[in-house]
Amino acid sequence: MIETILVPVDGSESSERAVARAIDIAKVCDAKIIFLYVANINQLAINPSLMHAVMDAVKKAGRTILQRAESTVPKGIAKGILLKVGSPADLILEVEEDLDADLIIMGSRGLGTIKGLLLGSVSQYIMERAECPVLVVK
Repeated sequence: MIETILVPVDGSESSERAVARAIDIAKVCDAKIIFLYVANINQLAINPSLMHAVMDAVKKAGRTILQRAESTVPKGIAKGILLKVGSPADLILEVEEDLDADLIIMGSRGLGTIKGLLLGSVSQYIMERAECPVLVVK
């Protein structure tokens, strides 16, 4: 039985398609959707004096993405939003465990074979390590 669906969002087209798929599944299963945005500032080389301004801008962008995802959910479907700061892959797995999520639905950024090999893939990492099923939407 699917009661809680975790949907990591990043504002990409595939992420938006994952939101739509999560809504479809939540309707059928009467499940709650939790949207998660992870502000990944760890990869940025930032001057310490600019850190707070960059952090505020990244969080603001994340809140906008979360609100857009949340606004697409029809009435009658339970929903929630989370904004975290850190490594996306690690935090997605941490939230999965904290929520005892039954399903993760996430977009594939479509890095392609070469970029995926060089940079790694958050969705691939999650598929290999999540305790619950993972649906990756292209």
